[in-house]
Amino acid sequence: MPIREPECLSVSTSRKTVWTVHAVRASERVTLAARVGEKAATFAQQCGFVARPGQLVLVPGETDTPVALLGIAEKTADGQPARDPFGFGLLARDLPAGNWSVNAPDDIARDDIILGFCLGAYRYSLKEGASGAEAGKNRPRLVVSRAEREGLAVDMARSIWLARDLINAPANLMGPSELARAARAVLAPLGAQVETIKGAALEKGYPLIAHVGMGSERGPRVVVARWQGSKAGRNAPLLSLVGKGVCFDSGGYDLKPSSAMLRMKKDMGGAASVLALARLVMARDLPIRLEVRLGCVENSVSGRAMRPLDVVTSRAGLTVEIGNTDAEGRLVLCDLLHEAGEASPDLLLDVATLTGAARVALGPDLPALFCNDDATAALFEQAGRQQADPLWRLPLWPGYADWMRSSVADISNVSSRPMAGAITAGLFLERFVKPDQRWVHIDSYAWNDFSRPGRPEGGDSPGIRGFFAAVGAVFGFESSACHASAIKKS
Repeated sequence: MPIREPECLSVSTSRKTVWTVHAVRASERVTLAARVGEKAATFAQQCGFVARPGQLVLVPGETDTPVALLGIAEKTADGQPARDPFGFGLLARDLPAGNWSVNAPDDIARDDIILGFCLGAYRYSLKEGASGAEAGKNRPRLVVSRAEREGLAVDMARSIWLARDLINAPANLMGPSELARAARAVLAPLGAQVETIKGAALEKGYPLIAHVGMGSERGPRVVVARWQGSKAGRNAPLLSLVGKGVCFDSGGYDLKPSSAMLRMKKDMGGAASVLALARLVMARDLPIRLEVRLGCVENSVSGRAMRPLDVVTSRAGLTVEIGNTDAEGRLVLCDLLHEAGEASPDLLLDVATLTGAARVALGPDLPALFCNDDATAALFEQAGRQQADPLWRLPLWPGYADWMRSSVADISNVSSRPMAGAITAGLFLERFVKPDQRWVHIDSYAWNDFSRPGRPEGGDSPGIRGFFAAVGAVFGFESSACHASAIKKS
């Protein structure tokens, strides 16, 4: 799957006609006439413009060219600007076609404007011409400089568009082999060594992934990729990423109801998010070493599918009883987590659409954060807040560990009690992580149930911006400042 370039951007030239959007806070409406002229300010007032966040109106400019006014949030109580890149996504959806510039207060980050506009312009469709450059000609475009075109905001948009495209792809077009090929197509051009494991080698090295995939005619794949930044030495920090790539989840013999299956093409959202983050790390040439592992598999029903109460010996040597075939995601992750730990990474991060319990607790917009190190968890939480990409920490409460006791195996893949499902899933994974390993587990929904500015209905990868900033914080450098102009963008 190729990386799509945001056709919503237009590099500035003197020959282009450019119209202006003025971003306005309610407290600054008194200066509106000075910014757009008396005629436009009066017109805006008559239209009921009060600069409410997300309010957009078109008014006639001094030369009768259109001028747009966009309401934005007031500063916070401590005088800081309220970050909301998604608010600028409204412009890509509702402005008339043409080239537009945004005139915003000096304290609004330019990257937030660019990223928000790009995320708002995202479309996914398999209708002929619906997602291509031709369709983009009839939409608004944001005017940027050449440097901004190659900056972090656009790289971030490319990666998030990639994750959305992968999640939105129908399951018949995005099976395990297709996901593995997409990973190679993204990572290899940026210099990663990519290995795809299948067949007997996968059955030997990743027995639980093989067991999950037995029921499907589309066999599982494991992708292992390694990369090193151009400024990363032999002893540079090692970041290891693990993603759950269940391309479709029927639930297996513990079959989901049909209503619960409708969105199960998104069950590879963890792998898509990991792939997007890995691409961003590589495109910005962070001074680290990187390993990526994706478990690409389908959980189906057939005569060969795994059964309730099967017992399988994991890569780590622990025996696992299959208490429920619909708790397959943790089975996919645990072999990969154990293998990743063999290299003793400085940070091990996994992302998965793992439990409905996390959604019950936190809703769709807040990925659940689990971490075995308080200082690392604090860095991830702080990065999420700073990037307006929040996470919410839940505890790895050891008192619930006995709930996964099995009478015939070392551990069951499900809890014996119908409570704290996201926590017990995290505790299951923790059994496959070395006690001294710094580890972060993210339980994400990876989907928007309805369209909002910058967040159209469909697949998404919340947390990516926060993860990227947190990686820099954990390893002690400013990730947003890193970039390698020599690396050809994918």
